[in-house]
Amino acid sequence: MRQPTQPRRVVVLGSTGSIGVNTLDVMARHPDRLRVHALSAHSRMERLAEQAAACGAPVVVVPDDAARTRFIAAWRGATLPEVRVGAQALSDTAADTQCDMVVAAIVGAAGLPSALAAAHAGKRILLANKEALVAAGTLFMQAVRDKGAELLPIDSEHNAIFQCLPHHGPSASRAYAPAQPAAGVRRLLLTASGGPFRLTHPDDLHDVTPEQACAHPNWSMGRKISVDSATMVNKGLEVIEAHWLFAMPPERIEVLIHPQSVVHSLVEYVDGSVLAQLGNPDMRTPISYGLGFPDRLESGVGMLDLARAGRLDFDTPDFTRFPCLRLCFDALQAGQNACIALNAANEVAVQAFLEGRLPYTWISRVIEASLEWQAGRPSATLGSVEDVLAVDAAVRAYSGNLGLA
Repeated sequence: MRQPTQPRRVVVLGSTGSIGVNTLDVMARHPDRLRVHALSAHSRMERLAEQAAACGAPVVVVPDDAARTRFIAAWRGATLPEVRVGAQALSDTAADTQCDMVVAAIVGAAGLPSALAAAHAGKRILLANKEALVAAGTLFMQAVRDKGAELLPIDSEHNAIFQCLPHHGPSASRAYAPAQPAAGVRRLLLTASGGPFRLTHPDDLHDVTPEQACAHPNWSMGRKISVDSATMVNKGLEVIEAHWLFAMPPERIEVLIHPQSVVHSLVEYVDGSVLAQLGNPDMRTPISYGLGFPDRLESGVGMLDLARAGRLDFDTPDFTRFPCLRLCFDALQAGQNACIALNAANEVAVQAFLEGRLPYTWISRVIEASLEWQAGRPSATLGSVEDVLAVDAAVRAYSGNLGLA
C-alpha cells in the first residue's frame, strides 16, 4: 500500500451524524494518512466540541451565533479552534485550499450548497448527501466534470456498485463522473433491507409510531433516514442517485429486497456475469474505501462469516406496501423538477410524522400530491443552486399545508 508524503486533510460536513462519527473512527486509525481540517454540525454543539478536541480540528463550522456561544461554552480542549459561522462559511470551508477531501454528510437540502462548492473547487468528495444528486444532479455532475473533482459515493449501495464496475486506465487511481454507462454493463441492482415493515400488511401501517419506524433491523442511523428506510423512499432516492452517478437509464436500475444486508448491491454485465460486493452492515467499509481510494484501508470492521449468516434471501419490493418507492421511480422519469419536489415533500412529511402531526401512511400522500402540484406548474430552469432551492422552497410551502395538524 502506498503511503502519502503528507496526510490528506479532510473536512467532515455533518460530523456528529452517523456518517461523520464513522468517518472520524476510520480516520483515527490512520493518523499518518488522514488529518481532520474542519468539522461541522447543526445542533449538537457539545458533541462537536468533544470531536474537535479529540481530533485536533483547527476549524469548526456552526450555523449561527447562538451555536457558536454554545460551542465555546462546551469547549474543554487546549487551543480553541477557529469557529466559522453560517451557511456561507460552510461552503467556503468545503472549498478551502487547506483541505484535500470533503465528506459531504449533511442531511437534507441544507447540504447541497456546500457539496456543490466542493465540486467547483475540484475536491475529492465522499458523497453521502443525497440532495446533491436528487435535487441538482445535472449541476453537480457537470461541476465535477468541469472542475476535475473526484467523486466517491459512500452510501453502502453506491459504493458497492462503484467497486463492482470496471476500473481501467486513469480511473484505476482516480474516481470520475461518467457521461455514459460503463461498457458491458446491463443492469444495476440496488439491495434494500426492507426496513422494519418488510412483512407488515399495508392495512396495519397507518398507526405505526415514530419509534417503530426508527427501529431499523440492521443499521444504526438518524431518525430521518431511518423513516426513509422504513418507507423505502431512501432506496428510491438511491435509484435517482445511481442514475446520475453511473449515467444509467432508469429502466436499467432495479431494487431487490435483501433483509440480511450482506450483499450491498450488484452489477450485471451483458455476458450474464453478476458481480456483487458483500460485507458486514457497517458504514466504515464504504467510508474507508472512499478515504483511501485507490488503496484499501483497515476500517475496524470484522470479518464476514457467511456460514453463520446461513442464508441470503432476495425478493422484489411490493409497491402497495412501499408506495414511496414507486413515486421515486415516477419522479425520475418526470425529470429534475419532479425529483426536487419529491425530496422536499418527503422531508416536510417525515418531519411532521416524527413530530406526531402526520400519520405514517400520509407520508406517501403528501409526496404524491406535491408531485401532482409541481407537474401542473411551468418547469423551472435549473441553471444554479439558487434555482434549485427556489423550487425546493415552493414545494415545501405547498406540502407543509397538506393534512399536517
